[in-house]
Amino acid sequence: MTSAVSFQKVSRHFGSVRAVDMVDLDIVPGEFFAMLGPSGSGKTTCLRLIAGFEQPTSGSISIFGERAEGVPPYRRNVNTVFQDYALFPHLNVLENVAYGLMVKGVGKPERQKAAEEALSLVRLPGYGARRPSQLSGGQRQRVALARVLVRDRPVLLLDEPFASLGPALRDDMLDLVADLQAERRMTVLFVTHQPEDAHRIGQDMVFLDNGTVAATGTVADFFTKAGPEAFRRYIGAGPFGVGSRDVARKALPWRWQAARCSRLRTFRNPASSLPANRSPSTMLPPTARSPKWPRRSIRASSRPMAANIPIPSSSAWSPKSSAA
Repeated sequence: MTSAVSFQKVSRHFGSVRAVDMVDLDIVPGEFFAMLGPSGSGKTTCLRLIAGFEQPTSGSISIFGERAEGVPPYRRNVNTVFQDYALFPHLNVLENVAYGLMVKGVGKPERQKAAEEALSLVRLPGYGARRPSQLSGGQRQRVALARVLVRDRPVLLLDEPFASLGPALRDDMLDLVADLQAERRMTVLFVTHQPEDAHRIGQDMVFLDNGTVAATGTVADFFTKAGPEAFRRYIGAGPFGVGSRDVARKALPWRWQAARCSRLRTFRNPASSLPANRSPSTMLPPTARSPKWPRRSIRASSRPMAANIPIPSSSAWSPKSSAA
């Protein structure tokens, strides 16, 4: 099968800085591919190389079997959405979405119809007459997405387009893109530094570290099996071990942050709630800041999650027990 996107020993150097160094990569047509890594790992540079905004220092890039070197961005069979909306403030929503078709010389009735269909796809029907200033951040991001969807190309590149959105809105946008990918059978490359985003919607994944490929595989394998040290260190998975996908979803094996108690459900007997093939070792380790205020820290999405947190008996926190 011909790869949707293929990197063969691709490097991109900026002077002495090796932003991308000898990267080999194959993305299967029609899949949702996640590219994860810390800041400065080369994720955006890889995306810009695919889009044609950068040229490789060495190596070759192919898009559906065709060499991409020397092909300008507007002739490549890809669409790109960046974190910046880049909407024209003097145009209304419909004109923004139809702009690419206007540049191509498509007639006004045809491009307006296509723009209206694209707005319906991103759940903004009837918003065509509004100006970008009259939209919320999430609505503007959906307009930016509709603007690329109106040009029906088989590869969609997303460069952390939802990073500036709140957690709930970001989750909604991720679900929207996943639905569109399934409906249109597009190949989607999603660049992110958020492990939970990759875990939520990705199928296959690559983890980049210092401009090189640290590991590739399925998203399930990354989050339920021992990955490379750089990946485990990045997501803070050390205390969790490995287990089933369901346990990985509950244990949330990524970097810890304080979670609001309203997002968690606790169990007096956490071991009994685990799958039969798992031991209590997959649970969060017991931690306490003080006898009065025990604290559990994990990173949770905006949706309610269940986490197995051991709750000691009340006597365990009494001054007498502590003194003993």
